[in-house]
Amino acid sequence: MAIEEYGRLKSLKPNLKKRARIIQHARNFFSRQGFLEVDTPTRMPEIAPELNIVPITSGNWYLSTSPELFMKRLLAAGYEELFQIGHCFRQGERGRWHNPEFTMIEWYRTGADYLKLIEDTEHLVVSAAKALKLGSKISYQGQEIDLTTPWPRITVRKAYLQYAGWDPVADPNPLRFDTDMVEKVIPHFSKNRPTVIQDYPAPMASLARLKPRNRRVAERAEVFIGGLEIANAYSELINAEEQAKRFAEEIKQIYREQHRAMKLPLKFLESMKSLPECGGIALGMDRLVMLFCDATSIDEVMPFTVDTE
Repeated sequence: MAIEEYGRLKSLKPNLKKRARIIQHARNFFSRQGFLEVDTPTRMPEIAPELNIVPITSGNWYLSTSPELFMKRLLAAGYEELFQIGHCFRQGERGRWHNPEFTMIEWYRTGADYLKLIEDTEHLVVSAAKALKLGSKISYQGQEIDLTTPWPRITVRKAYLQYAGWDPVADPNPLRFDTDMVEKVIPHFSKNRPTVIQDYPAPMASLARLKPRNRRVAERAEVFIGGLEIANAYSELINAEEQAKRFAEEIKQIYREQHRAMKLPLKFLESMKSLPECGGIALGMDRLVMLFCDATSIDEVMPFTVDTE
């Protein structure tokens, strides 16, 4: 082993110990509530077609971008509350907060919506802080963050009107939306409190259902803490016909813009006919560990990244 690698790995030991404690805490948190931990395939024949997620291929199959489709097939088979901690893979994602292989926890509740999953996230993060003996206030990158619940909430429409000067619900523009989110909206979120931004424009619904009383917005919410996007929650769409239509439109756009051929996940769409009302959420474990380790980069909380393997 080279001296440089030896020194790097040795310096990571405190953070990796804390990482193990956080992951174990998350596992205990859900197990105590009666959730069933599941282990779905890492290599899969079909995935959800999403324009902003480029999969890594494995032969004619894919490495998992998310366990979502398999977990929902379990829900459709009569399972009620599930969670999974596992590795996911997305091509081209490398940077301060990204690595092509990363760890994510996903959980699903039948009979729940996106707001209930946000409450779960609040309780998980606060309880993890207490387990680490950090209390209700933590320090991240020189800022004290008060984790006391409930966390402040703001709708997408209000945030963009206030910070970016336009209404993405009345005038959807995905490219402008993404740019302004990074450059104008997130920088205005409180540095001393987590922020939940909710009710995304309908074209950005993905696998989320639209609000029954306002079909211009989707029941989707994201959690930001210390500038880090931590989690993404949905009230899950359970209409197979509508989901197939969304996927077909996404497939056309992926081919038009990226020249990638995708196909409909037919087994998943068939299972949706039995999918109950449910809420689901994905939380990035590496970023949660970054938060509690006061780490500036994901490299500080992973022993091996794509650059060091």
